[in-house]
This record gives sequence, structure tokens and C-alpha cells, in this order.
Amino acid sequence: MEKSCSLLIHFDKGTPALANEIKEALEGNDLSLKIEALKKAIMLLLNGETLPQLFITIVRYVLPSEDHTVQKLLLLYLEIIDKTDSKGKVLPEMILICQNLRNNLQHPNEYIRGVTLRFLCRLSETELIEPLIPSVLANLEHRHAYIRKNAILAIMSIYKLPQGEQLLVDAPEMMEKTLMSEQDPSAKRNAFLMLFTCAQDRAVNYLLSHLDSVPQWNELLQMVVLELIRKVCRANPGEKGKYIKVIISLLNSPSTAVIYECASTLVSLSSAPTAIRAAANTYCQLLLSQSDNNVKLIVLDRLNELKISHREVMMDMIMDVLRALSSPNVDIRRKTLDIALELITPRNIDEVVLTLKKEVMKTQSGELEKNGEYRQMLVQAIHSCAVKFPEVASTVVHLLMDFLGDTNVASAMDVVLFVREIVETNPKLRVSIITRLLDTFYQIRASRVCSCALWIIGEYCLSLSEVESAISTIKQCLGDLPFYTATEEGEGGVDSKGSNANRTQQATSITVSSRRPAILADGTYATQSAASETAFSAPTLVQGSLASPGNLRSLILTGDFFLGATVACTLTKLVLRLEEVQPSKAEVNKVSVGALLVMVSMLQLGQSSFLPHPIDNDSYDRTILCIRLLCSTGDEVRKVWLQSCRQSFVKMLADKQFREIEEIKAKAQISHAQPDDLIDFYHLKSRKGMSQLELEDEVQDDLKRATGEFTKDGDDTNKLNRILQLTGFSDPVYAEAYVTVHQYDIVLDVTIINRTKETLQNLCLELATMGDLKLVERPQNYTLAPESSKQIRANIKVSSTETGVIFGNIVYETSNVLDRTVVVLNDIHIDIMDYISPASCADVQFRNMWAEFEWENKVAVNTVIQDEKEFLDHIVKSTNMKCLTPLSALEGDCGFLAANLYAKSVFGEDALVNVSVEKTPNGKLSGYIRIRSKTQGIALSLGDKITLKQKGG
Repeated sequence: MEKSCSLLIHFDKGTPALANEIKEALEGNDLSLKIEALKKAIMLLLNGETLPQLFITIVRYVLPSEDHTVQKLLLLYLEIIDKTDSKGKVLPEMILICQNLRNNLQHPNEYIRGVTLRFLCRLSETELIEPLIPSVLANLEHRHAYIRKNAILAIMSIYKLPQGEQLLVDAPEMMEKTLMSEQDPSAKRNAFLMLFTCAQDRAVNYLLSHLDSVPQWNELLQMVVLELIRKVCRANPGEKGKYIKVIISLLNSPSTAVIYECASTLVSLSSAPTAIRAAANTYCQLLLSQSDNNVKLIVLDRLNELKISHREVMMDMIMDVLRALSSPNVDIRRKTLDIALELITPRNIDEVVLTLKKEVMKTQSGELEKNGEYRQMLVQAIHSCAVKFPEVASTVVHLLMDFLGDTNVASAMDVVLFVREIVETNPKLRVSIITRLLDTFYQIRASRVCSCALWIIGEYCLSLSEVESAISTIKQCLGDLPFYTATEEGEGGVDSKGSNANRTQQATSITVSSRRPAILADGTYATQSAASETAFSAPTLVQGSLASPGNLRSLILTGDFFLGATVACTLTKLVLRLEEVQPSKAEVNKVSVGALLVMVSMLQLGQSSFLPHPIDNDSYDRTILCIRLLCSTGDEVRKVWLQSCRQSFVKMLADKQFREIEEIKAKAQISHAQPDDLIDFYHLKSRKGMSQLELEDEVQDDLKRATGEFTKDGDDTNKLNRILQLTGFSDPVYAEAYVTVHQYDIVLDVTIINRTKETLQNLCLELATMGDLKLVERPQNYTLAPESSKQIRANIKVSSTETGVIFGNIVYETSNVLDRTVVVLNDIHIDIMDYISPASCADVQFRNMWAEFEWENKVAVNTVIQDEKEFLDHIVKSTNMKCLTPLSALEGDCGFLAANLYAKSVFGEDALVNVSVEKTPNGKLSGYIRIRSKTQGIALSLGDKITLKQKGG
């Protein structure tokens, strides 16, 4: 077995003190120097140094000291030194400390007695403890509770030793008597703990004889009672009925810690709906009564676990869970919404939506720092509710449309995407939504929101009045045309009919605009204006007209020509639809000319010298195409513009719904039981004398057996595949390691075999790490007999997602060789795939992260695979990521493929990958794989992994 350690102190071994300096300080009379020397000696011993000559000095010069600090440090020193020889026998010189310990146990000062008793709890040598037992027992009768409670702990630790029952034969009887007479809560708790640990039957008898008084016991004692109940019920499930009443009675305890433990105990012992409901109620009460955010997050985790295993019970608790939204903490609100959204049913959807609507309205009252983020979460939650239950869409869509002009662009974007989906899936709401959208369009201040709103207007304005209203609204938001005149070009003017103040404002907007690359849905890069994210102040109405430039005009004048091209496409669709619904040809021609004037004015502005950059080629080509369409329109082109766009959107929604259904089916198809497994039938059992809770437990257990949730332990067949050979077969010492990676911890189970005929002394496994890995503690030295083996465990902490390397050697001594022998070990490479797992995120969120993350690793495609889809599947499998691009978007054979992949690490880091490949004329694939992340480590490590795996080997 490994040597146990009860004390850990951080010590930087930069300048280790010499043993002689420590010895001189201990022999001196200066108390402060003596304390510092003792501290240095303790830290050196804890870090593997041996100071054998120091013991006698400490016995002579430190033991007689009366200073409390010195005595405390002395006990720490005595705790960590080796008290036995290589054969396990107590060293003779250790007898010298027994008299000092006896004196301390009889010391008039309570502190000295108490710390000495605590020291005995960590002493395991029977020869040293035996002379001290009378003094320990005498302290049970001391007047001070501090000494009595430590004496009880000392008796418990002595009784648990291999020969402890012979040393203290009547210890359980003494503890029982102490429990009856003791008044101090801490001492009483320790006495019950001793009975619980060493004489469980006596503890159970004491508990059963005092069942009625348990609710009045001290909080500390109640916690031990709950621990005893858990232990007894796991060993004897049939005795649950006796103890469940105790747990239920403790749910009314004034102590929140006891209440929490009661709920956890109920969940661990019983699957009955009554018990789960009581536990969930308790958690919900704690959620509202506790002010500590960490406590709330822990309670929410427990509720989340209940949601997974007992969803039917938790459905009735959804409104109690939602009350946690009153907390101002964003993380608590997000976790609460995540839990609630999975508990929604047709029975409670109306209440949930009403609560969410109230929360949305609260965010309007005061513009706090986190209100925008919270509003975005609420919008996403309402969106999810409306998709699952379309009947509630009508009650929320008009409320949310008030936030289209929100200064939080992400929140406004979520609203407009929600409106876009609802307007397609709920035909009855289209007219009212379009009317409301046109009324509030002037409030929209973000470019992306404007673009999406314009697409909705262009696709769903079908009647004559809607089309005319839409065209009028767009022109009003564009303002007077043209955007500038040639006569004002020399004067620096931009708006021919705007005021000087307006010109100044627009010029300022132009000069601050900038451009940055953005990733499009197909994986290609485009350029977007930074000003498109700016939220402008809303214009005011003066006698029915806009007093300041419209939102579209302000955005276009900052150089956002992508929005300008969207305006051109929307006007084109509206004019084409007007031709179908407007009988007057003259009116159609008039509107068409007005639309052409808008497009020509935008092209003129884009080619002027006033803006910091001209119009980009894509926007220019789209605008020219719209002009040509309005000048001569064929039936086929009309069909593409008026029908195909919406059909593509419908397919996108259908594909999204199909993927969600497939995921649910995949989860449902997981087999939990074999066809020939036996099923116990509850109705055939005797039910006499069983409480409601026990009856429910029986039913739940039968259901679990039927569904295979009671699994049997099997051997791990994959374990052999994870063993790494560290040394060669011809080395005198053979070593192999089994690596276990669990989130933040790496555990190395190293097996070392002595293949020689000699005894290896002071054998030590020396390890070092590279990357964000840290060795927790240095393994100790061992003596290895000829042809024997040893299991050594090393713990390593991981702090980030990065491919790390563990390297080292085995050092040992033999009697024949004077120098130490070193065997170098093979390196252990920790795979990044152990840290990341597939995850999902919205397309907008992916693009935002792609724009924000600063680390990019670009890997060229180099593979023998010749099919684009096969190569993508290989990359997804090799990187343990999820493909966010729908399968429908990857269908067909065009020789080009672009897809986005996403994964999340156990440390919360995001990994984004964009795969863009094309098939060259010679049949090979070429292109690039781009990886982006917030940290350098994950980008480089994932790039190395892809480089190794992409060839298909």
C-alpha cells in the first residue's frame, strides 16, 4: 500500500535550508527562530528530504518548551516522521516521546490537551498508543467540552486500529453511556459517530429508542443520523420503512444543511413519486430561501438530476422552479430556463409562457447591465415554447416584436428569427404580424435585423394593401433621394436635402465605419461593416414625417452595402408581386421607377469618393441584377423570385424539425433490457403492512428491473486497449501504465516489475509534464524484491484543453552498483480527444464566436480520400465534433463542400472548425480546414490531430 498522508503544505524548494542551520536554530534560545526552524524542517520532510539527525535535537531542545505554537508544530513534526523501520517495527527512540505525550494529556491547559488528543487520531503505532490509553480515558470526564469531544475522537481512531478492540474492549459501552449523559452538541455528535462507525447495532438501537426526539436534536447530530440511515438502508433495503418517517420529520428542520441532506437521502434511498416530490419541494424551498448563488447553482444541479430520472414528478414542479428567475444572477437564470424548457407539457404551457412574458416586461422597466442578455435568454425560451406548442405563438409574438429595435443586437436578432419562423408555421398570424412589423420597422437599428425583417416583408406581403404599405415604409426609412448630388461633391455634402446637422452626423458615421471578415453559411469569407452592429437612436415623428434620417438611410450611409443590396432585392420582390395584385399598369410602372431610382442612387453612392470604401462586387452585382429584372421580367425569373426563396426556407424548417425528431428517436432506441429478462409483477406481491412509500418503491424497482436500469458489474474489456508500454522487454525494470482521463484529472496506474535477481532499493518513479499538466505529488520510494511487482499511482491535474506530454524515468539502487541506475520511460501523449465532446450551437452564435475568437489554425487538405462527403465524415469522426451544417445542404454532387463543425471541452472552451474542400480535375481533394478557438492550445492541438488523421489512415 502507498504511504498515507494526513498533511499537505505547499513549499517551493528554491532555497532549501541546510540541516545544520535548522539544528543550530533549534538548539538556541530564540523562540521565533525555533518556530521558523521547525516549519522549515516540516516542509523539507514533506517534500521527501530525510533529516535523521534532527530527532534527538528536537527531543532535547523542543519537547520541554511550553509555547503553544512550538507544541503545535512539534505534533505536526511527530505526525510526519517515520516511526517504524523497514520491517514495520517501531523505532526504539520513539519511546522518548511517549512520556511527553502523557504529560500533555494531563496538562492543565485545555488547548495542549485538545491538540494532543487530535494528534492521537493520526497515530497508528500500537506500541506508542498503549501507554497513553488511561490518560485518554480520563479525559472523557473532563469539565471542558473541547477536551471531551477530542477524547471521543481519539478513542474512535484507536478502536479502529487492527488491535484496537483488544486495547479498548468496552469502548462501545463507554460511548453509549457518554451519549446518554453528554450535553455538549459537538461531543454528543462525536459519540454517536463513534457508535455509528465502530458499533453500528448500538447506534441503530439508540436511534430507534429516541425516534420521537430526533427533530429536536442538534444539527450536527442530525447530519450523522442521516448518514447512518443511508448506510443501514443500503445494506438492508427492507428496513427503509422505519427510517423514512425520520427523514420526512427532519424536512421541517430549521437547519438548511439538514434539509438539503434529507432531500438527497430521500432521492438516494427511494424512487417513489411521493419521496421524489417531497425532495423536489425541499429543493425549491432552498432555491428561494438561500441568498448564496453557489448554493442555488448546486440546488439547480440536483433539480436537473431529478428532471432526468423523474421527469413526470418534476413536471408538476415547473412553476416552483421558475420562481428562481427572481435571482439577478445570469447563470442561475440560464440554468433555471434550461430545466424548465424540458418540463413543458400542454398542461402547463400557458402558465409558463405567462411567466416568461412577465419576465420580459420586467426587463423593460430598468436598463440594468445584464438586462439585454437576460432578455435574449427569455426570447430564446419563448421561441422554443412557440415551436413546440404553436397555439401559444399568438400570445407572445406581438409582445416580442416590441424588441426588434432593442439596443442588444443579439436579442433583437433572436426576435426577428422567431418572427420569421412563426410567420411561416402559423399562416393565421401572417396578416397581423406583417402589419405590426411594418409599423415598428422604423425602430430597427441593427443591420442584420433589418436584413432579416426586409426578407420577411419581401416574402409575406401578399395583398395589395400590404405591398403598397411595405414599399411606402421602405422609402420612408430611406429618406429623400438621391443620397448626394454632384454639386455638393466638392463641398463634402452627402444628403442633398438634409440639414447641415444631418450632414455632420452622417459624415461622422461614415468616418468611423470599418470592415472585417465574416464567415458565410457556406463557409466562404465576406466583408461586413463594423457599423452594421451599431444601434442608432430612434427617429422621432414630427407631423407624420421622420424628423431625422431613417434607419435604412443611416446604415447605408455608413457603407453597409450588403443591406443596400437586400433593400434592392426586397423592392424587386414587392414590385413583381405588385404586378400580380395591382390592375393598374400605370401604378405599377410608377412604383417600379421609384424602386429603380433607389437602386441607382445606391450604386451612385457606392461609387462616390465620400465613403471610406466603395461598394463591394457582390452587392454591386446583386443590385445590377435587380435593375435588369425590373426592366425586363420573364415568367421563369418571376417564379424563382416569388416562390423558390420561400420554398427553400420551408425546406430548411422541415429539415430542422426532421433532425430534432431523429435525435429523439435515436435516444429512444437505446436498448436497456434483453428480451429474455425476467419481470417481477407488483400485483402478485403481498402488500400487507406496507406504507404508501414502500408500495411505490416496490413498483419503481420492478419497473427498473423491467427496463434494465439495474445493471450488473462487468469487466472492462477496453482496459487492455488503453495500456501503454513505458520500458522495453530487455530493461531490468519493466513498466506499463493504464491511463484514466476524467475531466480535470489524469490518473496513471503504473505497474513496475523487477526482472532481475537482486533487490532494488529506493526505487522511485520520477515524472515530469509538458503543457498545461501538473503533477499533484511526487511518488514515494519503494524497495522491490527480486522478480516482484509494484503498483504505483500518480495523479496529474489538467487546466486546459491542450495536448500534453508526460515523461520521466525510473531510478533505483542495488547493492552491487554504487551509482543509481536510471531507466528512461517512453513518453505518454495525452490525447485532446479525451477532453472535447460534440455539441450544438445556433448558426448566429457560431458566426459571432468565429468573428470574436482570435486564434486560427489553417490546415491544408492532404488526403487520399476522393469523395467530399466521405472526407467530411472522416474528419467528424476523427475530431469527435458535431457537424452543424444540415445533411440536406450537403446533398448533391457539385464538386465542392463547405461545412461547420463544433465541439465543447470539459473546461467550457469552444472549438470551431470550418471544412472547405473541392474536387480538382485530377480527382483529388484540395482546400483548407480552419480551426478557431479562444485559446491557442486547443487550436494547435486540434490542428495537429487533423493533420495526423485526415489522410484516412
